[in-house]
Amino acid sequence: MLILASEDVGLADPQAVVVVNACAQAFDRIGLPEGQYPLAQAALYLATTAKSNRVLGYFDALAAVEKEREEEVPNPLKDGSRDRQGFGHGAGYSYPHAYRDHWVAQQYLPGSLQGQVFYQPSDQGYEAQIRTQIDRRREAQLAALAEGIGIATSEALTAGPIDSGKERWLQRTLSQAGTQLSQVRETLFEQTQIQRHHVILDLNAGSGLLTWEALRRSPEGGIYSYVANGQEATTLQEQAQILKELQRPIVLYGEVLQVASILSDRAPEVRFDWIIGRNSLSHEQDKTAIAIQLATLLQPDGHIVLAETVPSLGQRLYRLVENVETKLMTKWSKAEEQIYHPDEGDPLLNWYIQSLSDAFERASFQVQIQVEPLIQDIYVTPKLLERWFATGYDRASYGDRLRRALSKKEVEQVQRHMTQQLCNRTIAWHSAIAFLKMTKNFNSPLTERVPFLLTNADLLAF
Repeated sequence: MLILASEDVGLADPQAVVVVNACAQAFDRIGLPEGQYPLAQAALYLATTAKSNRVLGYFDALAAVEKEREEEVPNPLKDGSRDRQGFGHGAGYSYPHAYRDHWVAQQYLPGSLQGQVFYQPSDQGYEAQIRTQIDRRREAQLAALAEGIGIATSEALTAGPIDSGKERWLQRTLSQAGTQLSQVRETLFEQTQIQRHHVILDLNAGSGLLTWEALRRSPEGGIYSYVANGQEATTLQEQAQILKELQRPIVLYGEVLQVASILSDRAPEVRFDWIIGRNSLSHEQDKTAIAIQLATLLQPDGHIVLAETVPSLGQRLYRLVENVETKLMTKWSKAEEQIYHPDEGDPLLNWYIQSLSDAFERASFQVQIQVEPLIQDIYVTPKLLERWFATGYDRASYGDRLRRALSKKEVEQVQRHMTQQLCNRTIAWHSAIAFLKMTKNFNSPLTERVPFLLTNADLLAF
């Protein structure tokens, strides 16, 4: 029965092995015939409690360790007391107790074992709580794997092919993207009061980071996941296959400007209690038109909650470089600030918090805004520097934008300074995320303006 308590019950009921062991000790003290009572109690407890055999994942992990024992130890786990200077041992290690819940998304496995999962909690008993906790962490890590967070902020200034898998893995590891995405998700859902029966639209479902949490919070409602293209829709549907059919999200795809018409074709009667999204509007030029469409999709008492990375509050590269001749620095800083000016044509970079707030106010929403600063470690590789100054691509790079105001020689000087001071270094990349909560206002076409909490000048205080 002790074996059964671990092999067949396990963490579905962690008390099973305690109860059985206590009954066994009681039998040793009592003896026969009355000792049969605690044995019967143990048997009945095991027969009626929740069951899970997921502890067998240990043997899969053991086999992997025996097979991969010659693999390299991940660099952050190596002893940095002796070889940190020469070989970088221990670099990038994050102390879990310094993070929320004393856990951090950190790579502990050799490269050949990345992505392997050995323990899959069941949905039985206490293990269901473990499953929810682990699922939330894995979802954030998968979102970081699919899109990153530190990667997106720095690569908004790049052009050319995306980084290699190895380089993107390095950036994800250093920036702790999984942990930060988890915090973004928690902050966003803190703005909601989702109930079990609510109908929810995830406006930019992508990796599913918000979709899976919405499913947990509204198991009796309905979740609609809107993604950019068919490939993302297929990926999300494949991930949802582990759920029962009635629990799966309804996945739709298309441009954000088409969301109202697509929903009208697929679910014309549906109105949402909540519309949520992360970086849903970053690439959109006409944000007011989208806000007006979203207003038509809400219940009368519905709300919209969005988390948007604000490019105008992002890191300035010129602030990372020192000892630059004054005249060049003046021209450089002016040219870089111009990148984020509203008159520039790139919707990914040219908007401010207030312009987004105004778009929803014009659609008769009352807007509340909370801004959170974010600091991430970015490793500046030669490849990343190359992409910052790339030319000849459809999307303008950082270098292309500087060339509009600086001479060819001056841009070369800027690139040389950045290469000398930033290349093969880890830098602290500052950005900010705005959490916006919109409520429909039927009393006035324009609502009372709620001031945002952070301005461009506040960047210096980060």
